Amino acid sequence: MNELGNLAMALCTLNGNEAKRLVKTMVEEGVPASQILSQCHAGMASLGKRFDDGECFIPELILAGKIMEDLMGDLEPLLKGSSPASEEGAARVVLGTVQNDIHNIGKDIVAMMLRGSGHEVIDLGIDVAPSRFVEAVQIHKPQVVGMSVLLTTCYKSITNTLEAFRQAGVREQVAVMVGGAAASQLLADKTGCDFYGQTAVDAVTIVSRIADSQRPASPANG
Repeated sequence: MNELGNLAMALCTLNGNEAKRLVKTMVEEGVPASQILSQCHAGMASLGKRFDDGECFIPELILAGKIMEDLMGDLEPLLKGSSPASEEGAARVVLGTVQNDIHNIGKDIVAMMLRGSGHEVIDLGIDVAPSRFVEAVQIHKPQVVGMSVLLTTCYKSITNTLEAFRQAGVREQVAVMVGGAAASQLLADKTGCDFYGQTAVDAVTIVSRIADSQRPASPANG
C-alpha cells in the first residue's frame, strides 16, 4: 500500500475525515475530476485486495461505500454539467434482483460501492421482470447490466432476461454480469452472461475495467 497516493491510502484505510480533507484541497486547487476519481478507484481496488486477503469484511466495504458517496458530493463542482457516466473511467450501470427473487442486501451494497467509485447506477429494485431490464437498457443506454440472484429456483429468470435482450435486439449493446449467493462462474457461462462477480468488490472491478476499455483513446503526442 505504500505506493498508493494520499487520497487512495486514506480511502483504503477507511480514514474518511482525511479523505474528505484531501478531496476538498484537490478541488480547490483545480485538480481534474478524472485524477481525483483515479485515486479513489485505486483506494477501492486496494481495499478490495484487503477484503480478498481476509484483512477486512463486509462492514468495512459498506463504510467505504458511504465514505465515497460523501466524497462524490465534494466533487460535484467538477462534475457539474456532465452526467457521472460521461466522466473519464466511469460507466452507467443498470442493477436489479431477478424476477421472483426479493433479496436486496447484496445488490444494495454493489450499488453503493459503484456509486462511491464514480459510476452511475440505475437500481431497478427486486423481482425485476425481463421486460423491465429490457426497458431500462432501451431508456438509459447503460454499458453494463448487473443481475443479482440469491435463490437457485430463480436461475430461469436469468436465462429469460438474456433471451429478452436478444429478442429486443439489445444484447450486443451491454455487458451482462451476474452475482449473488446462488451465482457462480458456471451459472454465468451456462446462461450466457459476460461476467460473474463473487463479491461487491468484483463488481466494481468489472465495471471499472469495462469503462476503461470504452474510454476514447488519447491523441498521439507529437
